Amino acid sequence: MPQTQITQAMIDAYDEYTHLTLDRRAFMDKLTKLAGSSAAAAAIAPMLAANSARAAMVPEDDARLSAEDITYPGNESEMRGYFVRPAEMQGSLPAVIVIHENRGLNPHIRDVARRMALEGFVALAPDFLSPLGGTPEDEDEARSMFGELDRGQTIANGVATIAYLKGLEGTNGKVGAIGFCWGGGMVNSLAVNAPELDAAVAYYGAQPDPEEVEQIEAPLLLHYAGLDERINAGIHAFREALEAAGKEYTIHMYEGVNHAFNNDTSEARYNKEAADLAWRRTVDFLKEKLA
Repeated sequence: MPQTQITQAMIDAYDEYTHLTLDRRAFMDKLTKLAGSSAAAAAIAPMLAANSARAAMVPEDDARLSAEDITYPGNESEMRGYFVRPAEMQGSLPAVIVIHENRGLNPHIRDVARRMALEGFVALAPDFLSPLGGTPEDEDEARSMFGELDRGQTIANGVATIAYLKGLEGTNGKVGAIGFCWGGGMVNSLAVNAPELDAAVAYYGAQPDPEEVEQIEAPLLLHYAGLDERINAGIHAFREALEAAGKEYTIHMYEGVNHAFNNDTSEARYNKEAADLAWRRTVDFLKEKLA
């Protein structure tokens, strides 16, 4: 059977499924119509989804790193997380919180945390589904769990994560946060609610209420995908509020790429050129602001 080309309409349908409807049957019905057959839809669906079996950029057992699963104090209950640091630390290092997408703390985000540690940071990837028992292996189950989270408590757990890292031996007292998709929105929320946050990087994240922007203290680095109409609809109001409040921010728009362009486990949406550029900008920004 000839390979069916993945179209923008298919990617948009997947985005609607993963962020709005969570109805897999309806998604597969729409994908079947777009692909022309159920067989083609079945072949395309895995290419749209993230595939945790794809090779990590940094192996779990990389000898340059020390990595472990930890627990630490959250706001009202214990938080779980993946903690990574350079194996041979010299002096104190800045800390970076790596916040997952709406799939929870999965192998891809663990890989991102390892990449961050290789750049010279202490990295902690919290599992924000900890209050519900932690991230399950099934991604559809994980996505459905996000609707059960209490937003106020979730933000408070993020604030507690900042406090934990600021007081941790081996860190220099500076803490930044980087987040993707749901995590990008959480980074923006932390910037509003945690004046002690020293730097914030949001990849295609939902913007905060413009009326809350005045509360932001951290400098912001905001990455957006040119084809991501759902998230991009909020940029104008966010930018206006940031300008009016005199906040420090930088917006980068990566034209012609999709939401989740940084996620290398998603074959259809990953864009290496945009991901590499955004990553270098992110690392440079964090090194400057957290020194």
